[in-house]
Amino acid sequence: MKKEDIQALVNTGQYLPLMEEFYTIQGEGFHKGTAAYFIRVGGCDVGCHWCDVKESWDAEKHPPTSIGQIVANAEKYSDTIVITGGEPLTWDMSPLTENLKAKGLKTHIETSGAYAVTGVWDWFCLSPKKLKLPTPEAYKQADELKIIVYNKNDLIFAEQQAEKVNSDCILYLQPEWSKRDKVVPLIVDYVMKNPKWKVSLQTHKYLNIP
Repeated sequence: MKKEDIQALVNTGQYLPLMEEFYTIQGEGFHKGTAAYFIRVGGCDVGCHWCDVKESWDAEKHPPTSIGQIVANAEKYSDTIVITGGEPLTWDMSPLTENLKAKGLKTHIETSGAYAVTGVWDWFCLSPKKLKLPTPEAYKQADELKIIVYNKNDLIFAEQQAEKVNSDCILYLQPEWSKRDKVVPLIVDYVMKNPKWKVSLQTHKYLNIP
């Protein structure tokens, strides 16, 4: 297939730049501790300096893969599929989620919400970033708001973001991994004083699993 033909399929969501896919335990947020199949899509220009998957940023480094193949791999392992990145909403997620739903699978997304929301989601984890704020639709759809805390100023940002989601959205503060020794006490103290928030930890890293 010609390169321009493949690119056309990527542009319509029939192919996606697949960085990796794996079956593991969800380590973060509301569904932590549960088994799930992760699909990590390449491509992100949000540019968080503390990102722990910077290799996902350049979509050109990851092979365009048909959603048929992605779905076939996913359905072998779990009924819960987590789409992450990179920034998955860089691409049209509708074809992938429609095919996953047709197989009876639950679709979860982890996104900054910086781009138009596409796809059909059973769970929408919104993790806003200061450099590119979420769209109004992303705030509206969020089931879970996850703010990464790198320093004290992120708590101010967290409150600003919490004002924009719906009242049923679950609020999480999660320490940035490299700063966890410094910010965990800060988060614990903040949550105890502001119990509408919960603590999220990257438990998969403590478990030494992907």
